[in-house]
Amino acid sequence: MECLNNKQQQLLSKIATNNGHGENSPYFDGWKAYDSDPYHPIKNRTGVIQMGLAENQLSFDIIEQWLLKNPKASICTVEGMSEFRDTAIYQDYHGLPQFRNAVAKFMGKVRGDRVVYDPNRIVMSGGATGAHELVTFCLADPGDAFLVPTPYYPGFDRDLRWRTGVELLPVVCESSNDFKITRKALEAAYEKAQEEKTRVKGLLITNPSNPLGTVLDLETLKSIVTFVNEKNIHLISDEIYAGTVFGSPGFISVSEIIEEMECNRDLIHIVYSLSKDMGFPGFRVGIVYSYNDDVVNIGRKMSSFGLVSTQTQHLIASMLSDDEFVENFISKNSEKLSTRYKNFSSGLYEAGIRCLESTAGLFFWMDLRRLLKEPTPEAEMALWQLIIHKVKLNVSPGLSFHCSEPGWFRVCFANMDDETMEVALERIRSFARKEMSAKRQRWQDNLKVRLSFRRLDDPHMMSPHSPIPQSPLLRART
Repeated sequence: MECLNNKQQQLLSKIATNNGHGENSPYFDGWKAYDSDPYHPIKNRTGVIQMGLAENQLSFDIIEQWLLKNPKASICTVEGMSEFRDTAIYQDYHGLPQFRNAVAKFMGKVRGDRVVYDPNRIVMSGGATGAHELVTFCLADPGDAFLVPTPYYPGFDRDLRWRTGVELLPVVCESSNDFKITRKALEAAYEKAQEEKTRVKGLLITNPSNPLGTVLDLETLKSIVTFVNEKNIHLISDEIYAGTVFGSPGFISVSEIIEEMECNRDLIHIVYSLSKDMGFPGFRVGIVYSYNDDVVNIGRKMSSFGLVSTQTQHLIASMLSDDEFVENFISKNSEKLSTRYKNFSSGLYEAGIRCLESTAGLFFWMDLRRLLKEPTPEAEMALWQLIIHKVKLNVSPGLSFHCSEPGWFRVCFANMDDETMEVALERIRSFARKEMSAKRQRWQDNLKVRLSFRRLDDPHMMSPHSPIPQSPLLRART
């Protein structure tokens, strides 16, 4: 059988036979556990609750209401049928003009209209996954590398590496400063690459962060832009969660930074998508917005391998051209995310579980270091297995996000209804109480054992039956 497998592998390419997709990661293993035993409020109340999928289902009611009022936006309705033929035939791979105009305008709206985006710089792709691979193909060759601050989205190992042959080098960030990106950490990662003779072609950041749910402040962004300019390497800013901000501090795009400071704009590229901000991952709308003319031109040619369907473009263009809808959606979506985040985080706090303070995203970064038997990756995986198979919650372990410190977990909160949220919260609280109680008991038992050994070893620790030596005070009186 092994010989047969080897022969089969020889018939296929290296890409087809390697495991570069990363499907064996704990990140994807959690999804498999959910798929094999999914929770249902009636049919399977003991099943696994999916908390490993960063999906926004909280604002579908707003979108559905708009669709009912605007049936002409879809070519599959009686009202929209007149646009069917022109939409169904071949279109320019640059994208429908009305689509690019609407997306550019929406990108500005979710950034508070502080930046104006040029529709002619928009390159389409099949979701953020395709956008990341496309820009990587444009910027780097096999064997080159990108620096990526940790913890980072596990899918990057697939999106940027698998078919391109590019490497990702971690920039280690730590919990002592809430995982902020420092110039010291950037320099250390860059110098290590130089020592290993690896050519660094760029730095990839996520802002807002996945998995942290935090945003980069003004000074950090300026430091990052300064760093890439000094090294003459590219900056890819993944901003697919730009419209999920629900607190303060707010989101600042790299587009705003380059308006304020001198830099080589040819080095600046943004990846955007409607998968998170609008909750449309199934529509596969990915965007590369580059300030480099060559990247725009080459990217459009490469986008032929992963275009957004014209039917989707037509619908999105109609929806995002409605200014009243866009304003209402951004506002209401932020309110819904804020409410869900507060309810979830406060529920965890009651159980003594701390999370990194977040102001954006569809998740939070949960700190379960106190529940580890020891601060090791192995202990984190053991705890994760317990949460998956006993507590029946698919949360994602920090190890899959390349986190340098064991005990952190990403928990998604926007992909379920209120009832499921309450069930998930109760499971987490119950589990945490039991684990903390068991840990306290183990500590007390260990303390008793240590004290008993100390009594045996210490000659000054007297047994109740030991003769009591005469007190010096008594001797002085007699």
